[in-house]
Amino acid sequence: MADMDGRDRLKRLADFLFECGMLRKTPRTGYQFLGTGSENVAEHSFRTAVIGHVLARMAGADVARTTYLCLFHDLHEARTGDYNYVNRIYNSSTRTLALEHALKGTGLEEDVLGYWKELEETATLEARLAQDADQLDFILNLKEQADLGNPYAAKWLEIAVQRVRTQWARELAETIAVTDHSDWWFLGPDPSWWERKNGSKDRK
Repeated sequence: MADMDGRDRLKRLADFLFECGMLRKTPRTGYQFLGTGSENVAEHSFRTAVIGHVLARMAGADVARTTYLCLFHDLHEARTGDYNYVNRIYNSSTRTLALEHALKGTGLEEDVLGYWKELEETATLEARLAQDADQLDFILNLKEQADLGNPYAAKWLEIAVQRVRTQWARELAETIAVTDHSDWWFLGPDPSWWERKNGSKDRK
């Protein structure tokens, strides 16, 4: 196999984008213990980035930076996999090293490693919002599973809501906890959809 050091930047960018695709195949492992639900890291990262965007707007923070922090927050898991809280008792991973290897030669090192350092230090408002967005995505999943009848999800939800750092995330978490996950489609935009019969509207 050729040495990776001999690859030019475009080749390394292609490598990097293929590697990002591994997140679609990397399961989030906490659901093993919850007993229901599933998602991969790419799915989680997408909604976390959307939540970060929302939180930054609410807080008057840098929207783009918060969104980028969320987007890249679990990139290392393409190499390390996802360790849930039980796994972490017995395992550790060199997450920074995994990122350094993933980014080497791409020209993205300064940006993405900068996001990672900012997230780990959690000194900026944007980093705290990004950390909260990570929790809120989990809270949304727990609420959906609780609504679908998993009693353990309700217990986890109560604890997860307490983990958020900022007032904006706390307000949103508390609202999520009392909102039915199906309201957005069941109640609208036209709540009479379920009364309609098959066929033409004019047919009785």
